[in-house]
Amino acid sequence: MGRGGRLVVGLSLSAKPWRTLRWLVLAPHPDDETLGAGALIAQTAKAGRLAGVVYLTDGSGSHETMPGRSGTLVSSRKREAATAFHHLTGNRNQPPVHLDWQDASPVPPGHPAFDRAARRLTALCRRWQVDALAVTARHEPHCDHEAAAKLAYAVGKRIKGRLVIAEYVVWALPPTSSSHRELRTAPMLRGQRRHALAAHRSQLTASHGPGFRLPATRRAMPASDILYLRRAS
Repeated sequence: MGRGGRLVVGLSLSAKPWRTLRWLVLAPHPDDETLGAGALIAQTAKAGRLAGVVYLTDGSGSHETMPGRSGTLVSSRKREAATAFHHLTGNRNQPPVHLDWQDASPVPPGHPAFDRAARRLTALCRRWQVDALAVTARHEPHCDHEAAAKLAYAVGKRIKGRLVIAEYVVWALPPTSSSHRELRTAPMLRGQRRHALAAHRSQLTASHGPGFRLPATRRAMPASDILYLRRAS
């Protein structure tokens, strides 16, 4: 069963050609990797097909901080991301990459900062021989999630069609079958995603004072992920 109890009939990440691809995950914020792509990360890491995880923003917008004091929150969220990545992969040898955009202040395509990020991400894809890039869906309601999708598709254009772009949802409803095909991962080990999410203490507790707190309803996560492949128009 998929999210919302839907019966999922579609492609399987365990089948050819999907199981032979090398994957990179682009997450808007630390915790989105676990919420939206944790099973993808776990499965591809186990198979030796995970290139890495890249975070778009510094996570500084989740809590109120005194002027000039956001560095403590940013450092905490990066440590949490590294711990969550370890829980998902069992590996500390390749830490996540951070592009360090300011949280909740995305820049549009054509802006110099957007172009720099696109060039850097393109270079990483080429260096790590990435075949597929997983990113939050273009219709996600958060501005950083939408920006991450725009960045991923910009990288896809730079690599000229040789990169599969797969979308995952965190806050949005799944896209329709008329616009996307579904690609399903294998189930995760019991408790693995929960342990990874627990690493993001700043998003679950009042450890950094008033600010974002992940709703309890979102902490019950499925064992598998569904990725969405945009159909050719």
